[in-house]
Formats: sequence, C-alpha cells, structure tokens
Amino acid sequence: MSLEGKTAIVTGSNSGIGLGIARELARAGADVVINSFTDDQADHDLAREIANDHGTEVRYIQADMSKPEACRALIERAGRCDILVNNAGIQHVAPIEEFPTEKWDAIIAINLSSAFHTTAAALPMMRKAGWGRVINIASAHGLTASPFKSAYIAAKHGIVGLSKTVALETAKEPITANAICPGYVLTPLVEKQIPETARKYDMTEEEAVQKVMLERQPSKEFATVEQLGGTAVFLCSEAAAQITGTTISVDGGWTAL
Repeated sequence: MSLEGKTAIVTGSNSGIGLGIARELARAGADVVINSFTDDQADHDLAREIANDHGTEVRYIQADMSKPEACRALIERAGRCDILVNNAGIQHVAPIEEFPTEKWDAIIAINLSSAFHTTAAALPMMRKAGWGRVINIASAHGLTASPFKSAYIAAKHGIVGLSKTVALETAKEPITANAICPGYVLTPLVEKQIPETARKYDMTEEEAVQKVMLERQPSKEFATVEQLGGTAVFLCSEAAAQITGTTISVDGGWTAL
C-alpha cells in the first residue's frame, strides 16, 4: 500500500523499535517525523538518511516526552499528523518497596502520559484532514505481568486502555486507535544484552537467548523491528479500517500461555 501524502510522527524513534517503524512508514511513502530527547547532528543525519533511502520527507524534531508541553509542541511543530505512533519508553526494574519514586514518575510520564498529550494534540489535525491512525506501542506486558516491573506494566496496561478510549471517541470517524503489543524484540540494545546475559548465567550465547531471554516467548525467536513496522503499516491500510480499540500481539505466542 502507499501512504503517500500522509505525515507520520513516531516518538522515541532515533533507535530501536521506533526507528524500525519510522523506516517502514517511510518505505510505504509517508513523510515522517522522528523524535527523541537529544538534539545531535547524528539525529538530523539519520532523518536525512531515511529520506534518501525512501524518497520521502523526513525530519527530526527534539522533544522531551517526560514534559507535557513538549509532547504537545512536538505535534504542533510537525504541522500535520495523519499517523501518530506513540513509542517512547523507558524501563526500570526493582521490587515495589524499593522502587524509586522518581523512576515511577518518569516511566509513567514517558510511557503513558506522553501518549495522552500527543494524542490530544493530534486528533484535531486528523479530524481536519478527515483521516487518522493512532498506533500505541504497548507490550506483552500491557496484557500480562512480571515481577519487579510495576511502573512499566502499569504504564503499558494504561496504554492499552487509552487506545480503547480513543477508539470509542473516534468510532464514527475515519480514525482508528490500536495498540501493538510486542514481546522480546531484537533491537541493538537487546543484541548487546546477549553476551552480558551469557556471562551472568555462565551459558553460551544461544543458551542465554533460548533459556533466559526468550523463556516466556514460545516461538523462541525474537520479533524484529521490521515486523513491528510492517504491523504499523498494515494498521494504516484500508484493510484495517475497521480494526480499532484492540491489541495486536507480536510476541511469538507469549500471551497465549
């Protein structure tokens, strides 16, 4: 399908899942705004690289997604938003009684509240254009839980609920809202964790992947950023026009257990 003439904003997209989604949306013909909290030359060079690869307009706009006003300003600075992908996220692992308050606040702000603010700013643009897609990157942890990840799991469950509410508020319009729920995804960050995990458990790297990292993923294979990008592109297609207010799991069977 072609997304030519559409503008997509992907938060937290100068690396990992967000970058993979941005690339696939550009490949499908969309103009893309990528984003992170940094503002380095490398960020702008990355935007030019994606633009050159796919022949679309790609810009980098800095915004700190922990700040409500910056979230809304990102959308306003972009000037148009047909496709909003709320991907920005951070993680911290600790038991609840030891979980630092500042980490809880930061995770809820970046992983959940930012999506509220960007969506609130983007919906008027989508309504004016007569078409829109809100795609929230949740997690298998938006549907299930693990110990020691209270803030992340609360935020991801919240993202799923937010997606449903936006879908109901836009149900009679050509706007949809859904959540993609990945399991373990092979990002550069995860790739770096493989040898570290192997050393920690005195295993080979393959054993560390199969027995530790993918323990809860029945396929025993990582999802890829390209697969997540393809799922996002599908949700922008006419075939997905009646898919709204739901979750799509890309988790190798994790949530089927």
